[in-house]
Amino acid sequence: MNPEYGAYCQADGDFYDAPHRAHGTAGPDASFFAPARNPVPDGWETHPGGDWLGFHPAGTELPAQGWKIHVSAAADNAPSVLRRVHDYCLTHRIPHKFVPAPRLLHVRNAKYADRGGSGKFITVYPLDDGSFQRICEDLTALLEGEHGPYVLSDLRLGEGPVHVRYGAFAARYCLGADGRPVPAIENPDGVLVPDPRGPSLRTPAWVTPPAFLRPHLEARAALGTTGMPYEIQAALHFSNGGGVYRARDTRDGGTVVLKEARPHAGLAADGADAVARLERERAALEQLAGLDCVPAVHEAFDIGGHHFLALEHIQGHTLNTLLARRFPLNVPEPSAEAAAEHAAWVARIHGLVEAAVRRIHDRGLVFSDLHMNNIMVSEDETRVVLLDFEAAFPAADENRRQTVANPAFVAPADRTGTGIDQYALACLRLALLLPLTTLFFIDRGRAPRLARDAARLFGIDAAPLASAVREIVRGTPAEHGPGPEVPEPADWPRSRDSMARAIAASLTPERDDRCFPGDIAQFTTPAGGRNFGTGAAGVLYALRETGAPPCPEAEEWLLARTKSTAPGTPPGFHDGLAGIAWTLHRLGHHDRAAELARLVADQPLDRFSADLHSGQAGIALALDDLARDASGRDAAVLRAAADRCAGYAARSLTEGRPSPRTGLLHGATGLALLFVRRYETTGDPALLDLAAAALGRDLDRCKPGAGDALLVVEGKRLMPYLGAGSAGIALVLDEYLAHRPDERFEAARRAIAPGAGSAFYVQPGLYRGVAGLVLHLARTPAVDPAERDRAIARHLGLLGLEATPYQGELAFPGEQLMRRSMDLATGTAGVLLALGAVFGDSPATLPFLTPHRRGPQTGPTQGSRTTV
Repeated sequence: MNPEYGAYCQADGDFYDAPHRAHGTAGPDASFFAPARNPVPDGWETHPGGDWLGFHPAGTELPAQGWKIHVSAAADNAPSVLRRVHDYCLTHRIPHKFVPAPRLLHVRNAKYADRGGSGKFITVYPLDDGSFQRICEDLTALLEGEHGPYVLSDLRLGEGPVHVRYGAFAARYCLGADGRPVPAIENPDGVLVPDPRGPSLRTPAWVTPPAFLRPHLEARAALGTTGMPYEIQAALHFSNGGGVYRARDTRDGGTVVLKEARPHAGLAADGADAVARLERERAALEQLAGLDCVPAVHEAFDIGGHHFLALEHIQGHTLNTLLARRFPLNVPEPSAEAAAEHAAWVARIHGLVEAAVRRIHDRGLVFSDLHMNNIMVSEDETRVVLLDFEAAFPAADENRRQTVANPAFVAPADRTGTGIDQYALACLRLALLLPLTTLFFIDRGRAPRLARDAARLFGIDAAPLASAVREIVRGTPAEHGPGPEVPEPADWPRSRDSMARAIAASLTPERDDRCFPGDIAQFTTPAGGRNFGTGAAGVLYALRETGAPPCPEAEEWLLARTKSTAPGTPPGFHDGLAGIAWTLHRLGHHDRAAELARLVADQPLDRFSADLHSGQAGIALALDDLARDASGRDAAVLRAAADRCAGYAARSLTEGRPSPRTGLLHGATGLALLFVRRYETTGDPALLDLAAAALGRDLDRCKPGAGDALLVVEGKRLMPYLGAGSAGIALVLDEYLAHRPDERFEAARRAIAPGAGSAFYVQPGLYRGVAGLVLHLARTPAVDPAERDRAIARHLGLLGLEATPYQGELAFPGEQLMRRSMDLATGTAGVLLALGAVFGDSPATLPFLTPHRRGPQTGPTQGSRTTV
């Protein structure tokens, strides 16, 4: 689970949305801090931006970068701290911004908030180095005795809530180590370099801290684990509330688990910080002492203001890890014996967990945070131990609700007391068979179908699952029977039309930041709601390519929002201007497309990454296409810019500057696609040599996984998907092999095929889910037609299982499955495009891929109903 997504679930029950929109759009109300509600003083300008409200003296120009000041606060003292700092800044005409509402401050300091940005409540911008020291000293004195969370990215001044760091003031961007645009500062050579914003203090090497900071730097350096009777051996987990570590007890050599809690940080829903939650855990475990289903407490202690709890180290594996290792649906056609064996294992393990929860209830406690990563299974699988009791509470408190939860097991609001654990046990019963219970976070009405498909897939009686389903759907319309049916994905063109209606129903033309709801990436760059991957451009492309009804209102929205471009707008294809220009051209808006294309051509293109998603490969492909339809000077400018991009991309290969990432969108495979397309235009065989080198580089980063399928290595995971996995490499292998035979590449695409045909994948999306595999299978000539059609049929059934209808129409969840999405990269538009690749009269595909290659077969019969 990516914890960032949780913050974007607060504002809307259907879609991901910016946290600040939970307050609506009508302006500050009584729930906001007073300075956000009061009239703006004369001579000042306000600048709302995300979950910040900026105040800027009229006529004052900020430097691009420098030392800035962050002030933190807790819920109890935030109004007072803000009032004093705001008044001070107004009096001295100092630019500043602050989080304008208590709820937004809570989100910023929550357990799974971004650790680099956590604690930042007020940001103060000194106009020069001379005023920096004075402001620091004034604020430190003004806030003496106040408390707030430690801002991990900053240097803390004394023991109070004032922190400082050197960084960007202006919105400038450069490429980070992974090739993505990141906030930037300028080095002494005038080159933009990343402005580090992680959970540690990192001052640029060329910046000398002012002398008055030296004592604070020395105090920070002196902090550590000195005096602690444990030697930390490994970090097991981090959250905004602190870390979890494996450690050796230096007194007896034993192994323990240390849990750390930071004061005022890591807030739960009830406002309890990490320290309060750690104390709850200690008290709960002491109440449960003697049970073999909970870890024993060794001791509690404080070091440097941080609180620690030393616990018994449990040997074994988390249930989540065990399930991933043994899950039988990771191959295309699991045997009946493997399915039956897994079903028996599930029943036995679930029985052990159920018994453990019962024993905890018998001791008078509710666990309240049951999920697969909080369940440790012994090596011999005869014992389970429940972990993480920070949310536990007395069972006698029957009306108490959940405050911390995993999205796949979070109880609905009507479950209280022991009912919270009963709901999680019901979800666990299904999740061990088909780990899709995060869908219940959107729509608990999906539970009956999940149970039916699980029973069929594993050859078991559905009756034992019925009680779990009843528990899950209780209080929903599904409790009284199935709701209105939506088309199955294979029911084309009904499914196409239904998805188009769902997309149209989600339209928000009144908003400036987005037109269609999509991934949280919509809110991270100025083009996020407009671009090809997560914005309106990609949705409009999918509608057009599949023959779905157009959406003129969305086209007008995109035209209106591209009349000017905000600072920091990326030039790339999937994330920025190149993709928007290319799409508008296909939609017939040639003048606006040409304007945007010229903006891209004027960029310093050598500074960008080489990849297809954000960089030179995608830009070159787009500008090449646009140049073909341009004339005169425009054609020459666009063609020259495309040539420059292609040259830069080639040098990234020949000069040994590999991308740290792999695959079609972010790796060398996207470059290979560029070189194949250019070869088709020029006939220069050297371009095929470059394409071969690029493909070889990415294939070197693959290794066999389940069923010996060739998969991309991504950290500890092996990825089969279109965007950053082996299916995307196979797409371009198909393109290359159409021009030049190659034994290695022929073998590689055959080895990739099984990974695209497995029986189960968690997410439906195009870039990182089932839809992308469907698109690949629909167009590759490298798979036996009968096997391909069986795989597509399985995938279409799985998509039907993963669907989460919206306003009675077929729609799909986005990344992490916690909210629906309508975008191309993660949501409904991407599924629409993939189905158009299977069923379309003119089969749909992604930009720059050739038309359908696989021959006369068209996949499952149109209108058929398929099951996972």
